[in-house]
Amino acid sequence: MRTSRRSEVDPFIVMDVMEAARAAESAGRHIIHMEVGQPGTGAPQAAVRALSAAMEEGPLGYTVALGLPALRTRIAQLYGAWYNVDLDPDRVIVTSGASGGFILAFNALFDSGDRVGIGAPGYPSYRQILAGLGFQPVDLPTTDANRLQPVPADFADIDLAGLLVASPGNPTGTMLDRSAMSELIDAAHARDISFISDEIYHGIEYERRAVSALEVSDDVYVINSFSKYFSMTGWRVGWMVVPPDHVRVVERIAQNMFICAPHASQVAALAAMDAHDELQGNMDVYRANRALMLEGLPKAGFTHIAPPDGAFYVYADVSDITHDSRALAAEILDKADVAITPGLDFDPVRGHTTLRFSYARKTEDISEGLRRLSDFMAKRR
Repeated sequence: MRTSRRSEVDPFIVMDVMEAARAAESAGRHIIHMEVGQPGTGAPQAAVRALSAAMEEGPLGYTVALGLPALRTRIAQLYGAWYNVDLDPDRVIVTSGASGGFILAFNALFDSGDRVGIGAPGYPSYRQILAGLGFQPVDLPTTDANRLQPVPADFADIDLAGLLVASPGNPTGTMLDRSAMSELIDAAHARDISFISDEIYHGIEYERRAVSALEVSDDVYVINSFSKYFSMTGWRVGWMVVPPDHVRVVERIAQNMFICAPHASQVAALAAMDAHDELQGNMDVYRANRALMLEGLPKAGFTHIAPPDGAFYVYADVSDITHDSRALAAEILDKADVAITPGLDFDPVRGHTTLRFSYARKTEDISEGLRRLSDFMAKRR
């Protein structure tokens, strides 16, 4: 049976690394996971209790396509607390994870063949989802001088229908300040370029709070998720905020593509939003892990790194070590029992000389992973 041209997307390399790590663990090896951006903690206990109570009350069926009204209202309140933004809950749409949000946003905003700019390095699934839906992703190579975030000059002479930015970014953890965010939004609006802000790592910041695009403009799409700060990756629930006149547009698409986000996950997400103490406990772990990484990676030999403002990644330039990051990552897994992600996932052109290290797991694992990396690099030298 034939397959479509749309199916010809690149693999998500980090998932291949995860599978290789799983196979090694099945063979009895103890692998330290620095490859995947998944919190080592589970959902907040309040979320688990809320779901258990809801299941006792009766079956969980379809919700309305836009999501549980109580959850949409609570998400809107978060924007007041975090950003001092007065957000109408009617503009909030609950999605099947951030991935579902991207699918809805791309279908709502773009026509077949439209070109959408994304910063490189960047989350690889942006590129693959766009291509799979018949749109054309356009990598915008970012620079160290701009902390690996796009600036208006990067797309000044490029024909685009959309611009997608992420702050904090994956794989870099770098953030846009309000001035930089404003400049990007103004440049996009001046050329009728739809602006999408991926804010999935908001809440995981270290020295200053991330800026939401909604602090700058209402004429943007914002996508977020319960996966990272709320530690609910496998629950597949997120949200998006859209301009008022786009709500019905997205609702019609959501009704047909997804019906609704999982009811059970929405119940859990609502309770998770008030688990402040537990979530801040997770942040204490990330802060400790970040400090360990910023000290331990250079000592191990990975000296060219950008200190992350947020998220839980360190992106390293390893051009002084290798020009084949995929082979180096495989060697580290094989000889050091540490799983990391080659930069090719995030930058197909320049990623052969970069690696991404995740420090989302428990601190003991990060310490052990750094010890193994140091031993590996010492022997390799």
